[in-house]
Amino acid sequence: MNKEIFLCSICNINSGTCNEDCKFCSQSVRYKADIERYKQKPMDEILKEAIAAKESGALGFCLVTSNKGIDEKILNFVCSIAEILTKEVPQLRLIACNGTATLEQLLTLKASGIKAYNHNLETSEAFYPQICTTHPWSQRYKTCQNVNEAGLSLLTGGIFGLGESQEDRISMLNSISSLNPASVPINFYHHNEALELEPNPLTADEALKLIKLTRERLPNAQRIMVAGGRELMFGDRQSEIFSYGANSIVIGNYLTTKGRVMSKDLDMLQSLNLTVAKQVKN
Repeated sequence: MNKEIFLCSICNINSGTCNEDCKFCSQSVRYKADIERYKQKPMDEILKEAIAAKESGALGFCLVTSNKGIDEKILNFVCSIAEILTKEVPQLRLIACNGTATLEQLLTLKASGIKAYNHNLETSEAFYPQICTTHPWSQRYKTCQNVNEAGLSLLTGGIFGLGESQEDRISMLNSISSLNPASVPINFYHHNEALELEPNPLTADEALKLIKLTRERLPNAQRIMVAGGRELMFGDRQSEIFSYGANSIVIGNYLTTKGRVMSKDLDMLQSLNLTVAKQVKN
């Protein structure tokens, strides 16, 4: 078990405005899920969340927008936030998660203070048309390649529990491995009644084995991060994820679902004699 755990916090700076039809996502306007929707979160709220994340031990702070990809307005918004946070909370490592992006857009984000970019493959190339028809999986893969070319640290992972097969899971992990990411965020589908997908069929035991499989398939990844769905998937067994290969977690709230109080995660780590990472190499 890795004794040092990397903590990351996510900030939903643009919520519920996406026109894509990803069946797992409550932020699509197509499904009319009962979530909070806004185009731009006020800067004072973002700064408040960033400070709270830093004080709870987070090194990563991820700025997330809900659209398919970056346009000029999103690019300017994220860059302006990055410049302010770099000045006000320099201890945080800023991550952008803004959908598909060109090399030029990624270089602009990098110049503003963004250190890493998160764009998940979500599932296998073969299964992807079953969960999204408005854009191809290849655009996701290309964006990840662009991240590497831009010299940003790449975060890319996926979601388990969408109805995919074990073959799909292995295919996704092989694709992720080919991109050589620094961090692999693993999510477990959190069902919303407005969405078309069936509820996540995985048991906690199966989910733990998938964390182990991820670590086995990606031995060179610096971090295997358990992200969305952790609390719902594992309940009172959350502490077991670290013995199966995870060495990073998202603390606090997610995009449209609540996480648990940050102090509870810190207490969990302390009870396991695990320490919070103070720096990151990549």
